Amino acid sequence: MSTQPDVDGKLDGTSIGRLRDFTPEQFEATYHCDRFTAMVLSNRLRYTVDHMSTGLMFSAFSPIIRDWYDFAITVSGPPDMDYPMPAVSSSLLVFLGTMEDAVRNIVEEFGVENLQPGDVLICNDPYRAGNHVNDTCFIRPVFYQGRPIAFMNARAHQLDMGGITPGGFSGTKANVYENGLVIGPMKLFEKDKPVRSTFSLVFDNTRFAGFLQPDFMTMAEQLKLGEKLLLESIERYGEQAYRGAVRYCCDASAEAMGDALERVPDGIYHAEGSIDADGVDAEEPIVVRASLNKKGRRLEVDLSGSSRQARTCINAGPLDAKTAVGAAFKLLVDRHTPFTSGAYRHIDIVVPPGTVLSAMPPDGAIMLYWEISSVLLSAIVEELGKVLSGDAFAGDYGTVCVHNAHGKHADGSAWQSIGIVGGEHGPWGADRHRDGESYTVPYMVNGLDPSTEASELDAPTLLMRKEYVIDSAGAGYNRGGAAVLKDAYWEQSGEHYSIPIRLKEATGFGVQGGAAGRAGACWLFEPEDEQLQVAGKLLPVSDSVYAQSTPMAGVLDKQSKALDPDGEYFYFARQSVWHTRPGAYSRYITNAGGGYGEPRTREPERVLADVRDGYVSIAGAHTDYGVVVIGDPDFDPEGLSVDAVATAKLRSA
Repeated sequence: MSTQPDVDGKLDGTSIGRLRDFTPEQFEATYHCDRFTAMVLSNRLRYTVDHMSTGLMFSAFSPIIRDWYDFAITVSGPPDMDYPMPAVSSSLLVFLGTMEDAVRNIVEEFGVENLQPGDVLICNDPYRAGNHVNDTCFIRPVFYQGRPIAFMNARAHQLDMGGITPGGFSGTKANVYENGLVIGPMKLFEKDKPVRSTFSLVFDNTRFAGFLQPDFMTMAEQLKLGEKLLLESIERYGEQAYRGAVRYCCDASAEAMGDALERVPDGIYHAEGSIDADGVDAEEPIVVRASLNKKGRRLEVDLSGSSRQARTCINAGPLDAKTAVGAAFKLLVDRHTPFTSGAYRHIDIVVPPGTVLSAMPPDGAIMLYWEISSVLLSAIVEELGKVLSGDAFAGDYGTVCVHNAHGKHADGSAWQSIGIVGGEHGPWGADRHRDGESYTVPYMVNGLDPSTEASELDAPTLLMRKEYVIDSAGAGYNRGGAAVLKDAYWEQSGEHYSIPIRLKEATGFGVQGGAAGRAGACWLFEPEDEQLQVAGKLLPVSDSVYAQSTPMAGVLDKQSKALDPDGEYFYFARQSVWHTRPGAYSRYITNAGGGYGEPRTREPERVLADVRDGYVSIAGAHTDYGVVVIGDPDFDPEGLSVDAVATAKLRSA
């Protein structure tokens, strides 16, 4: 007879209430250890993945892992417990919701009976494991007394996995064959020795093997470290206590999510969001729809109304959609408990095949899954924010706008720049507690911003500007985060792939009366652009600089090519590859974050501080906030003051 509590918190048909109310006897009967031991083991599991993450960051060769934090590490329980996931790393969020299913699918297909100590499985198929082909899974079984007791898992972005685009980042690939090498479940290591045929398969079909090979070895060592730490815990506390702790971690997450869902009013909600276009043309709308049926502690999310799978690789898979749903509710109502597999116990997700959230091979190629899943997360957050005023938060910049460039040095060696000079980092929206942060990552991602020194070391580029854009943030009682402007100077010729697919409309929606943040854009400047000739290598920020530029994407004035919400949409895939000569410039302005609450209730002193700090202009303070600021913010910021009489008159009017 199972002693696993069901979703209503019952044990063998008898109500036992909440976990915190268990008597010591009930806890022991359920988890085969006392409460203190369960907590110690829970913390040891989390320590294990954190220790592995630290080792991977310090040992990885690829900048995408070393500097960007583009990986996740998890622990999975044994097959007879159906591979529960009790511990995850504090790393890339878009990986976490996929990992439980990825491990189960990969191990079951390969066959548990075919595994032995020292093996490491590899798989990168988006349809088996979620995410895209660069996000490769590495799985090491942990044996105890001759049986698999756990799996140590890592998923990490590889610099290249073949296909027609170096590095893979593109929104125009049409099918899985163009997308890159697909690896089904196979051994990368056998008894801790590399499997030559697997290494050859990868290196014969990918670029940058010089980075991939040491990263593979590093990955294997971190998995081995995780196995060592886990076995030490099992030896010390016993197998039954370990199994109980795995279940306890997942049960605690499930209970927390159930409690959180009860705060959402029962009802049916309809969430909707869109992206600009696919990589074929700008004519077909790409829409994400979710019907949310909430009752008590249960939630059903039906994604059936979403657009058909796109004609290019902007699609996501069903496991990516699952991640977005879980992340949305963790952020809205359950921020303080670990994102274990138990978080989904109260949530059912309906994902029909063949949509932009559940693409099917071969034509439904999956690459930009995080962009589509970000739309789903934002749509849920915006819709439920209408009934969760206390938990509501405004929209973020909502799109990573990855810029990928490559070329050759004078000596013929290859260089590559991935996820550094584009719109990869930007602002959050505000909530009832605080203004939105202005330089972070999208809600669906959790990466680091590589240092300028590291960025310039790996590619022939100079980062000339990283600064906030005045008057871009959504106004509110709490202000949204400001848009980020990033300029890069390219010292050598190169080929550039840009995938800004959410610039047509503002993504930083406002809540509770707050205003939306401004939408962004991106441009290229040729070396002979007269603005560069006049200014040297430091490109001005005024609207007058864009007339001779080449827009990559955004809604712009047709003549001046400056940002204009009533202007013309410049389609991101008008050109699949952008070619530049030495001395070219790229500029990205991200979308801005939305505001929370009525702008004219913001204290004048806070508006004054925003003017002093360059978030809001004197004109913006007057128009958006009804605050009259006197002085010169450029040459005498400390001398700024608020005209209290004029402000009161303006606000009363």
